[in-house]
Amino acid sequence: MQRATKKKGIRVAEINCKTALSPSRLPGFDYALNPYRGCAHGCKYCYAPNTLRIPRREWGGFIEVRRNIPKVLGGELRKKKKGVVGISTTTDPYQPAEKEYELTRHCLSQLLRYDFPVSILTKSDLVTRDLDLLSRFSEVEIGFTITTDNDGERKQLEPNAPSLESRLASMAECSSQGIVTYAFFGPLYPTINEKGLKELVKKVKGAGATKIMADRLNLKPGVWDSVNNALVTDSTQRSIWKESIFGKDKGYDRLFSFLKKICTELEIDYEMQDY
Repeated sequence: MQRATKKKGIRVAEINCKTALSPSRLPGFDYALNPYRGCAHGCKYCYAPNTLRIPRREWGGFIEVRRNIPKVLGGELRKKKKGVVGISTTTDPYQPAEKEYELTRHCLSQLLRYDFPVSILTKSDLVTRDLDLLSRFSEVEIGFTITTDNDGERKQLEPNAPSLESRLASMAECSSQGIVTYAFFGPLYPTINEKGLKELVKKVKGAGATKIMADRLNLKPGVWDSVNNALVTDSTQRSIWKESIFGKDKGYDRLFSFLKKICTELEIDYEMQDY
């Protein structure tokens, strides 16, 4: 049975799922848990539409709410071998719908009963709502996606996601509760300069991040067109992105080399994604 509504311009379909935990192919994760399908953040560079086989023109305009997933998860946890659960691997578990449905929170309650290790990646400050649960896990880490030092450019490419300032503040709050946090610079915007990058690393370290993971733009089909169209009003930004991705001067390589050097100098762990 499926019930569909429209909220704030987003089509929301409430569905039932048959499974909650899926085997994960991502390094460090044994399972993937995705309470939602689709994401209201509408990030222009996201490659989840390719993974989920969703038309890119629809991305950001709908979500599917797996309303029974906490109950299904509870049944699976009684039988599953304990392992690291990645929440969530294809969409943000703390996107706006979570305020109403609280599926991620209810899933955390189930995971806490069996004390499964948990790893969360989000752009949202809503994660701090669940610190009462998260602080009780034996093993938990929270990653915050931070892609640029320019919130104006962030608004162009991540139109419905929380601000950079709110992410840093949330990271600091989680860190203050003794939770391991990290920053995911992915995709790192190539428009950031070396001075800005160094300041950004200082900010995430100051907010308590124990490491920085970095990634470049994942060029799945349609991704570059989506980014290019979002930057249509700024020819300078477009040219920097295009040259960094397709040019011969290896702008992205130099940027990541500098990032690695900064992390060494500031004594924060650095990891480059290679998948």
